[in-house]
Amino acid sequence: MFHTPLTRRSVLQAAAGLGLSFAIPPLDLKAADDRGPQRKKSLITIWLSGGPSQLETWDPHPGTKIGGPTTAIDTTIPGVQIASHFPQTAAQLQHVSLIRSLVSKEGDHERGVYMLKTGYRPDVTTVHPALGSIAMHELPDAGIEIPKFIALGQQPFSSRGGYLGEQFDPYHIYEPGRNAQNLEAGVPAERQQRRLKQLEAVSQSFTRGRKLRVEQTLHQHTVEAALKMMSSDQLKAFQLEHETATVKAAYGDNSFARGCLVARRLVEQGVRAVEVSLEGFDAHADNFTAHEIRCKILDPALAMLIQELRERDLLQSTVVLVIGEFGRTPNINPLDGRDHWPTGFSCLLGGGGLQSGVVIGETDPTGEKKTPTDPIEVKDLFATILHTLGVDYTRELLTPIGRPMKLSEGHPIARLING
Repeated sequence: MFHTPLTRRSVLQAAAGLGLSFAIPPLDLKAADDRGPQRKKSLITIWLSGGPSQLETWDPHPGTKIGGPTTAIDTTIPGVQIASHFPQTAAQLQHVSLIRSLVSKEGDHERGVYMLKTGYRPDVTTVHPALGSIAMHELPDAGIEIPKFIALGQQPFSSRGGYLGEQFDPYHIYEPGRNAQNLEAGVPAERQQRRLKQLEAVSQSFTRGRKLRVEQTLHQHTVEAALKMMSSDQLKAFQLEHETATVKAAYGDNSFARGCLVARRLVEQGVRAVEVSLEGFDAHADNFTAHEIRCKILDPALAMLIQELRERDLLQSTVVLVIGEFGRTPNINPLDGRDHWPTGFSCLLGGGGLQSGVVIGETDPTGEKKTPTDPIEVKDLFATILHTLGVDYTRELLTPIGRPMKLSEGHPIARLING
């Protein structure tokens, strides 16, 4: 299962323990020279924590018994409407696709998060890796000096590297765009070097006779990653000082919006996977007000992210997934809320060369049919994303106990795959 907080110490925590700093040189942020579909693929997941209502986002049914007060607006996909909370996203919708008929068997938050982050139901014998961890593992790039899987924002259940190892856990930034804390040197550079030499001597001494145990702690891996990051120009991807006031205002003045902007900057640097979280969708009471408030934050940031990826010729190389752990019930409870509903919910998916402007499935407007039309299983969504990223989703890896495990048990959704 996923747990919070992560047990792995972050790279910066290790560096702080050494008295190290990350002095960021003043240079222009430079994306990789290649753009367009030939560029190496990345993944941005917009994680809507708590389980967003499909009826208040991508699959509204206004004017029906189950629709509540939510109204709908037209989009740039002809004949397709989404909730009126998303005027800016509606203008970008032709560049992505919608799945309105996802089905899962996990209606508990922690189990649902596990399912929607790994593509597998929880298993007491195995911890499966999250989608971003798989991307990091299967798409190595020695030119990326900052972490290759980065989680931005707060969420109760973190992604994990699972059987791939803790080195494939995401690197967390809880306040994106505010710059990481404690990055300035606490001691002069000469003293830092002395500390490093002393640490190396102690580490070598401690390792004698304990090599395997020491390797399992990932201590040396963490220290080396910290030192590599210290001198990397790519650290500037985390900073927003050089973004114009216009761009920052277009995303929005909040942590989630800054996370989306940082995500764009990170994929420009070649980071394999970025997860940006927005909490507040677990609306068992006052569902409609809760969604209105959260969607006002989500709409401009998501729309601007899609727009900027497209304008910078990065959308063809960046898969964008907007999803939560499940949907909400069609019936409205006595507290004016909606409860957990894993048997018919929605996600937005696009970029990376996927077909755009496609809409798959629909939940029943009457709320009487539990199964949506054209149901799509979570495992098939994952196979689609892995295939699009260039990962062999059928590949079997051995877990630490020698159990063969496929990266995905699903099959790509043909309607979303180009060619």
